[in-house]
Formats: sequence, C-alpha cells, structure tokens
Amino acid sequence: MGTHETHIIWDWNGTLYHDIDAVIAATNAAFAEIGLEAITLDRYRELYCVPVPRFYERLMGRLPTPDEWAHMDVIFQRQYALQQAACQLAAGAEALLERWQTTGRTQSLLSLYGHEDLVPLVRGFGIESRFVRVQGRTGPSGGGKAEDMVRHLATLDGVQAGRTVVIGDAVDDALAAQHAGAHAVLYSGGSHSRASLAVAGVPIADTLAEAVELAETLTA
Repeated sequence: MGTHETHIIWDWNGTLYHDIDAVIAATNAAFAEIGLEAITLDRYRELYCVPVPRFYERLMGRLPTPDEWAHMDVIFQRQYALQQAACQLAAGAEALLERWQTTGRTQSLLSLYGHEDLVPLVRGFGIESRFVRVQGRTGPSGGGKAEDMVRHLATLDGVQAGRTVVIGDAVDDALAAQHAGAHAVLYSGGSHSRASLAVAGVPIADTLAEAVELAETLTA
C-alpha cells in the first residue's frame, strides 16, 4: 500500500448508508417513551450531536439519567432495526467506491454502528471487498469516534494520517479526523444541516461525488 496515495475513511450511517428516515422514526419512538414531542427532520439535523446524550440534553434541557438513556437506547435500536429493511446505499455510493478502488487507491470504513451488525450489512450490499478494513463500534453506544479513529489508522498498513481524508456527515467525524491528524470533508446529505456542519471549519460537500473531489484536492 503506497504511502503517497490518498486514503479515504468513510463513515457509514448517513454517509454511505442513507438511513435518515429510519433514524427519525427510531428517535421519535425513543422520545415517546419519556414524553418528548416528536422531532422533525429539519429540527433533528439542526440539533443532532455526538455524544448522543448531549443531543437529548438540547431537547430536554438536561442530560437524561442513566436509566432514561439506557431505556431510550433500547427503544431506538429496536425501532431502527424494524425500519432498516427499507434503507439503501446513498445515491452514487457504489460507483464511487468501485472507481476509487479500481484506480489503485485505498479506502476503509469506520462507523459508530455496532460491528456485529455493520459487517453483514456491508457484505449484503456487495461492497465489503471495496474496503481494506471495515470497523464498527465494539463498546457502549452514544460516544464519539476520536479514539476509534486513532486506532483505526494504526491498523492500516502504509496509510499516513496526513494523506487520509475522513468523509462523514457529522461534526464528530471532523473532530475525530483532527484528533488523528487526518483531513475531513463533511457531507450535508445526512444527519446534520449544512449550517450546523459549518462550525467544524472543514470543506462541506452536498454530494458524495463532490466529497471525493474535495478529498483529492486536500491531499494534492
């Protein structure tokens, strides 16, 4: 694996995997359990943040108690699993992954989605072979990606952080990239609005194709 080539670390949920409708349905199911009003897509995209309990704090005016968080997380995961069958890859994602690989460059996948669920899902779309590594969350849910990003990069033989671009749909993706010494491009078609992504201070793309073009520019 050549150290002079750009490496892309892709996010999954909301980036390669278009699941925002399932997320909204699952979020509202969790909210209903503790008496919160349903949230619209636009409001979700303005307020969503990681760690996820902070997102609930923005809506509740306080952090959820450990018991509330545990209960909401169970409801969210259960409802999300029910909605997931209708979710597909983002428009153009498969072709972009193929093109990047066939031009001799490498890419990997790092997600906060549980590893045991992520791998068969990626495999089911027939894209597992496009990545040199597929890595999901192995610990508790609700946290950020920064330390996982450092560990992920450390496992990639010949990949330099300075030649790596993280493509994701959340401010946390940019923070994790910065923590690991990598670049970032944020995609506005997922969990965050363009306005809420702007606080990260990194390039923002409205399509995944544009995100890949920006990634190439950042490491040129």
